[in-house]
Amino acid sequence: MDYSAPVTAGGFTLPPFTLQPLPHISDYLDGELTALPNPIDTIPFYHPSSGFYISDSDIILGHIAFDLSTTSPTSSPTATARLLAYHRAGPRRTVRFDPTAVRAAIVTCGGLCPGMNTVIRELVVGLWELYGVRDIFGVTSGYRGFYSDEPIRLDPKMVHNWHKRGGTVLATSRGGFDLEKIVDAIEQRGYNQVYAIGGDGTMRGIVKIFKEIERRKLNVSITGIPKTVDNDIGIIDRSFGFQTAVEMAQQAINAAHVEAESAVNGIGLVKLMGRSTGHIALHATLSSRDVDCCLIPENDFYLEGKGGLFEFLDQRLKQNGNAVIVVAEGAGQSMIPRTEAQKQERDESGNPVFLDVGAWLKSELKKWWERDHAGELFTVKYIDPTYMIRAVPANATDNLYCTLLAHSAIHGVMAGHTGFVSGPINGNYGYIPVEEVAVAKNKVDTKDHKWAWVRSVTNQPDFQRT
Repeated sequence: MDYSAPVTAGGFTLPPFTLQPLPHISDYLDGELTALPNPIDTIPFYHPSSGFYISDSDIILGHIAFDLSTTSPTSSPTATARLLAYHRAGPRRTVRFDPTAVRAAIVTCGGLCPGMNTVIRELVVGLWELYGVRDIFGVTSGYRGFYSDEPIRLDPKMVHNWHKRGGTVLATSRGGFDLEKIVDAIEQRGYNQVYAIGGDGTMRGIVKIFKEIERRKLNVSITGIPKTVDNDIGIIDRSFGFQTAVEMAQQAINAAHVEAESAVNGIGLVKLMGRSTGHIALHATLSSRDVDCCLIPENDFYLEGKGGLFEFLDQRLKQNGNAVIVVAEGAGQSMIPRTEAQKQERDESGNPVFLDVGAWLKSELKKWWERDHAGELFTVKYIDPTYMIRAVPANATDNLYCTLLAHSAIHGVMAGHTGFVSGPINGNYGYIPVEEVAVAKNKVDTKDHKWAWVRSVTNQPDFQRT
């Protein structure tokens, strides 16, 4: 819905904005869906206060920073970009699902990420305790589990301690997406609520499932809970597990620093997760203060020549006797030699298979030193903590975040909304059309203040050839 004229509310005037649609199962089902009182009203030990329920007029603006001289959002991609707004997440006064008739399915897809078990646990507890749902099922092994495995019945007692465990108890996998088989299984097993936890590939799958459900006119609501340790999903403030990953990355950086300091001309080299974005590397660098150079996919770098990495390291080793390099896994991929077979290689999700930039960079560093500093001592200690970081339980901050995500998703689904993703937008939880999330990316903006802070902390080159 377009609000082409300024909107005044509560004494404040909002600039023109577009309210993004929030799909509802009534959009395509024939006939009216009965609106039922929210079961939260009947919980004997809790009584909703005034303002507890969210209305359809509650919105969140996608941009909140403005240049008053132009009235344009300062964080917008273009000065003339139209403001987007989203419906606020939370419980509605009425629901469209009778809890006694709900059959909910929960599935985890893609790689591991801290907090996956917390989300599962809170979906189960929230459905059970808040809404009185008793038929809750875990789908094992990712999307393929819908049609290849028997589901697991879940209840609060079973999932009680899952938030203390890393990984996903339901098991996960990449690939296995067969649209017809998945939707057939949803229909045959009588699921009318589907909660899919996954990254951008999972979100693209949800778009297809949602459209097929709509085409078949099934009374099924599906929602996505965005999961990516890389923090590369767009629109939302951050993805769950990211803060835990940054915290765990500190241990690897600390170890690399100790190794570098304990050697003559020692370099500690740490590879962190980040296929297409360098958020973990960036935040770990700013948090650590022990990093001398941060290499990310969004900022090309080069090795040889003036302003290159080797020249910088040569100066740093002369000054301090050691250096620490943090590199995101997607950085420098175009520089690594590949065979024809490697150029064509894809993983089960269809993504290009990345070569190990850490191992390649270690080899290049040794070649450089042997060529330019023959006979002098030199040590490179390479640390790759990838699987350690993504397999740990979520920290306190991410556990809280996962709980709010899960409950936001439940409230939206019980109200009859579908084809949406829950997430924080400028600090407030909102509902975003999954089609929008599936294509949105969250890249590191190397022109903003955070990257400037990295440069000021490390004094590394900008890798701009003169």
